[in-house]
Amino acid sequence: MATKTRFAARSRRHSRVRKHVDGTTQRPRLCVFRSLSEIYVQVIDDQNGHTLASASTIDPDVRGKLKGLDKSKQAQLVGKLIAERAKGKGVNSVVFDRGGFRYMGRVKALAEGAREGGLEF
Repeated sequence: MATKTRFAARSRRHSRVRKHVDGTTQRPRLCVFRSLSEIYVQVIDDQNGHTLASASTIDPDVRGKLKGLDKSKQAQLVGKLIAERAKGKGVNSVVFDRGGFRYMGRVKALAEGAREGGLEF
């Protein structure tokens, strides 16, 4: 039986991606979640089950800088912030997990911001 909700479709896409994308200690996973109004990102070591760094648009460090920016620009700032935090933890290279979302718009802007910040993927 086919599921017809957008959430179920994204969930299926995400599980398909996660079959192939796995974060290691040397190359953790950069996981993205996009809600209607916010964007969240984490750097996760799946082998040890630890979140090494995280950032989002609700983060107090970037909350003040987001005023008046569109969502793509906000996502780009969050990408730069996660790159800075990951590099602070000694992470230079990651595998990108788009979370079942299409690689366009805010997800793409976040990835480009992380690359500008110095993360390799």
